[in-house]
Amino acid sequence: MLSYQHGYHAGNLADVHKHAMLAAVLDYLTRKDKPLSYLETHSGRGLYDLSSPEALKTGEAAAGIARAETEGWFPPDHPYTKRIAETRARFGATAYPGSPLIAALTLRPGDRMHLAELHPQEHAALAETMRPFRPDIRREDGFQMAVSLTPPEPRRGILVIDPSFEVKDDYAAIPRFIASIHRKWNVGVIFLWYPILAQAAHAAMLRDLEAASYPGALRHEVGFPPARAGHGMTGSGLFLVNAPWGTEDEAARLTALFAK
Repeated sequence: MLSYQHGYHAGNLADVHKHAMLAAVLDYLTRKDKPLSYLETHSGRGLYDLSSPEALKTGEAAAGIARAETEGWFPPDHPYTKRIAETRARFGATAYPGSPLIAALTLRPGDRMHLAELHPQEHAALAETMRPFRPDIRREDGFQMAVSLTPPEPRRGILVIDPSFEVKDDYAAIPRFIASIHRKWNVGVIFLWYPILAQAAHAAMLRDLEAASYPGALRHEVGFPPARAGHGMTGSGLFLVNAPWGTEDEAARLTALFAK
């Protein structure tokens, strides 16, 4: 359960999909002059080096964010572009932000951030990267953290759920978890990422989520070729509860980009 390290996959096409949407959602949420809470269940290390041996070994970043930048997928004023530029200004030309850093670079002084990460090395790296932003960082089960903190204060906010899905029970547990969170925090934006695999392991989970008929629910999926021969992921999916205004427009734009 603690074997997954995102450094091998940082900046891949799934990250481009997930992080572009997250950056756009956070940009919208921070326009209103009211504080918000940011919670993340599986934070990773928050910062990645795309020139590392891990990233170069898989080549996923080269087929992901490097290609997106070469082809000009995102204009300079897009929130995702801004967060990447800010990350490189702080950490170097080959740095890439994970979702906690994208959030930290977007949030304002009155906002609050709660992050969970169980993997000992990833947790230590996360704590080091995020120290200037002074979030609440916990080495504990992220699902348990979210349950214990909801409804958060401030009550307005977003929960990001981004597990590796190496624990197969996650597919069955996540619909129950989201239902529990939504009952306690019906105004919160819930932002779930999931992989689209050849064996369609996510299908039953999505049926359960869509059957719940959540307010402002948005499901968005993109497809792409496997990163390499034998690689099982053929797409990236997002399921949002209480999706903010403008999310559908961003989803449509991402659909058009990935159709290339």
